[in-house]
Amino acid sequence: MLTVNIHEAKTHLSRLIEKAAKGESFIIAKAGKPMVKVVALTSPEASKMKRLGFMAGQMTIPADFDSLGKNEIEQLFNGEA
Repeated sequence: MLTVNIHEAKTHLSRLIEKAAKGESFIIAKAGKPMVKVVALTSPEASKMKRLGFMAGQMTIPADFDSLGKNEIEQLFNGEA
């Protein structure tokens, strides 16, 4: 695997990114010490992407949801619990 120092990486960043995007990962080192590994990102398949509303119709929320536990909460705040 290719290892480049920070200065070289800054100088040739565009070229290195193109290589990484094609699957050729590389390591950036500082004073010869490996610091980071650069790899290509892969986008998830459309079927595996999380989306809002994925549980639509699978659960119901009670009509009194906003007032559930109201008395207990008031007692806790009033120091009655």
